[in-house]
Amino acid sequence: MKSEVSEIEGGGRGGPSLPSPLLDLNALPQDCIAAILSFTTPRDACRLSAVSTVFKSAAESDAVWESFLPSDYRAIIPSSLASKKALYLSLCDNPVLIDGGRKSFSLERGSDKKCYMLSARDLFIVWGDTPTYWRWISIPESRFEEVAELISVCWLEIRGRISISMLSPMTHYKAYLVFKATTSGAYGFDLQSVEASVGLVGTEGQKRTVYLDTERRRRGRFPIAPRGIGLFNRSRFFGLQASVPTTASDDQYPKVRVDGWLEIELGEFFNEGCTDEELEMSVLEIKGGHWKGGLVIQGIEIRPNLCGGSENNAPVPSDLCLNTGILSGQDSKNQDFSASLP
Repeated sequence: MKSEVSEIEGGGRGGPSLPSPLLDLNALPQDCIAAILSFTTPRDACRLSAVSTVFKSAAESDAVWESFLPSDYRAIIPSSLASKKALYLSLCDNPVLIDGGRKSFSLERGSDKKCYMLSARDLFIVWGDTPTYWRWISIPESRFEEVAELISVCWLEIRGRISISMLSPMTHYKAYLVFKATTSGAYGFDLQSVEASVGLVGTEGQKRTVYLDTERRRRGRFPIAPRGIGLFNRSRFFGLQASVPTTASDDQYPKVRVDGWLEIELGEFFNEGCTDEELEMSVLEIKGGHWKGGLVIQGIEIRPNLCGGSENNAPVPSDLCLNTGILSGQDSKNQDFSASLP
């Protein structure tokens, strides 16, 4: 690859122009190219690997990929893989369990920003330890050992906290409740809005109205849904139905993730890099007074929102060397490396 820098001397129109010198970037030492690439992003490094064989060799080096790993990666996951690139891709594709299995950690593939999910056990759930209202179960599709199944409550309150120092600085984050309906189906959420909030502990936080209606997509854009009353669904007995309000936008309803779960955005937060505060996320429905149930809560996920974000937990399109099958043989179940944490 050669770069031409034009320089015209003589000043006036038609003045003499001298040929510019040509700089052969391939003549740079590989270590120098690797040092330059380490100041870019994983996506940029992969794109630049297509420039030449010299750039490709530098882009594959451990020096480049170690710069994309978090500084404390050795405490998060044992470095038993063949290369730092393989380790990076492993942290992108296979979230690892930390904090005794109460959280999961991963990296956003294109930017190396940190992502976390707080398990249901790491959340504060009102009446969560009362078997009449909630129960704790294990299901194979969850990354955590236990999930919380909502049996029936009239007061729904779920809160989660994470230290801001754990997040990537100068990064725009969004938080999502990750859940699904039970096999018998959810009830009480079809017409009832829920208040979601994200903000620093001790502040009011950013609030938004969302709906945990898990059947809306199946019913269609303008669905007809049964009204719920008490512990029962009135339409099961009387066949009464009511139209769902059409004033809500699509982003106020759950979306399907690539892992099969549903998620609803709770709010967003820009991490300016402060280290002595906590971020709190909440889901509240305490005003309606009616009973609701039939949900399974896996946790709350906090992930970067980059250029509009990767909606529905869809993987960012892979570029060149990011799109590899290097980890395709690995088990998709998460490994718990919490024992290796300090």
